[in-house]
Amino acid sequence: MEKIWLKSYGGGVPQEMEFEKISLAEALSRTAKRFPNNPALLFQGTSVRYSELEDMVSRFASGLVKLGVKPGDKVSLLLPNLVQTVVATYGALRAGAVVVLNNPLYTDRELEHQYNDSGSKFLVCLDVLLPRMINLRPKTKIGKIVSCHIRDYLPFIKKLLFPIVRKGMHLNTPSAPDLVEFMDLVKRYDPIAKPPIPNWDDTAVLIYTGGTTGVSKGVELTHGNLSSNVQQCLAWFPGFEAGKEIAIGCLPFFHSFGLTTAMNMSIFSGWADVLIPKPEPKTILESISSYKATYMPAVPTLYNGMINFPELKNYDITSLKGCFSGGAPLPLETIRSFEKLTGAQICEGYGLTETSPVTHINPFGAVTKPGTIGLPISNTNAKLVEIDDYTKEITEPSQPGELCLKGPQIMKGYINRPEETEATLKDGWLLTGDIAIVDEQGYFSIVDRKKDMIISGGFNVYPRDVDEVLFTHPKVLEACVIGVPDEYSGERIKAYVVLKPGEETTPDEIIDFCKKNLVKYKVPKYVEFVEDLPKSAVGKILRKELRRIDQAKAGKPSGK
Repeated sequence: MEKIWLKSYGGGVPQEMEFEKISLAEALSRTAKRFPNNPALLFQGTSVRYSELEDMVSRFASGLVKLGVKPGDKVSLLLPNLVQTVVATYGALRAGAVVVLNNPLYTDRELEHQYNDSGSKFLVCLDVLLPRMINLRPKTKIGKIVSCHIRDYLPFIKKLLFPIVRKGMHLNTPSAPDLVEFMDLVKRYDPIAKPPIPNWDDTAVLIYTGGTTGVSKGVELTHGNLSSNVQQCLAWFPGFEAGKEIAIGCLPFFHSFGLTTAMNMSIFSGWADVLIPKPEPKTILESISSYKATYMPAVPTLYNGMINFPELKNYDITSLKGCFSGGAPLPLETIRSFEKLTGAQICEGYGLTETSPVTHINPFGAVTKPGTIGLPISNTNAKLVEIDDYTKEITEPSQPGELCLKGPQIMKGYINRPEETEATLKDGWLLTGDIAIVDEQGYFSIVDRKKDMIISGGFNVYPRDVDEVLFTHPKVLEACVIGVPDEYSGERIKAYVVLKPGEETTPDEIIDFCKKNLVKYKVPKYVEFVEDLPKSAVGKILRKELRRIDQAKAGKPSGK
């Protein structure tokens, strides 16, 4: 495919970049020398300067080496967004280890698989998770566990109040063999003398994502993948100055979106990162207002939650200069409302864990097309191929096809999954499984996932088409449609709907609204109202989980 998107690049955005071959850990050292007294991390009233962060990371790396960590060893992290998360991530990388990022919300069964699949030998986790992890350890290769406490980096008065705030749930760290306190590593050891220098193609991070068989698979991202993607993203946000911005770290750092666009972008640029362990609209609004944040990456559910927060008027969020949205389509109504409130532009983009994750962005400060994922970023190539034959490229604008991607941010592969790696990577191209279209200006739009497509009465229905219409209903806060079995049509469309606070309506009203805005075969047959929808750790609505829940219900679908 001709790179028609290049003509739509905004001013100051390079078509091609020469990447500086600097690893994440090296980038922190450089930033600490450049901005030693700048705040690096802001957490619950505590400020950690870059010089302090560099020292803690170096000491933590030294401590890991003393514990037996060798270059290439896997160190798993089971942490929300805390000071310790940043220190452990960069400390493990500086020690030459591979960081395995795990979701603290995962079940023991899921974690057991990931620890064994990755071969993790060391674990850094939150104290409240220790009893579970100590019980799980004999089933894995994990030897030593490093325990973290939220209170370690709280201001003095909050440390005093912490057990009270926890309402008696404060956990005394259990004793167990090979259990180490995080603060002991940071305080006991001198900074690492000669940290190993990783190769550009060495694996830096493992992040687990859903597998086709229901078993999660580990995505191997190299130092080159992650460093390149940070440099690409920074080039696409001109006007943001090194050492002068304040970022909102509300996306989980164990997710590739939060890792790159919140943690790593901040550290490469000397920005302050406001750490939010539990992303909720009130907490985010308070953080923007009190810290005068200028940049925020988030997902649509968070933007939607903020503009619909009952006490929104009590917060001044006009300090924001620009925001980044990904993970799911951002409704046009949400974009307009948020930009009107803040004066800040929301740049909608796209990516996958397998792409470090960013591949597309609507250009900041230039022409954006709401509802699209924007343009392939610098040094990124994209093409559309036939859904059932990746060898046949689609060249006509507005014709849907599977999106394929190539660039320096494309993963190394799936660990221990050569067949799945081979099925996903073809001649350097990543087959995304997403169905997309591209217009004549090079702006891409995701139509849907190949696996989510509903076939109703012989017609292909892309759920996002229906979701977008439901989002425009004035009483609807969130919505997600799925296909349910039907003897006559093969599948019928069922809509799960969350109403805005205080609103009431009926399935008939929702269906009638859809009839006015959709072709007949796309109109939901059933509507069910729910209090919330299943979401991932970053707030992405989980259509697959919704299908599972629906299938588990006894009887016929509720609604009309």
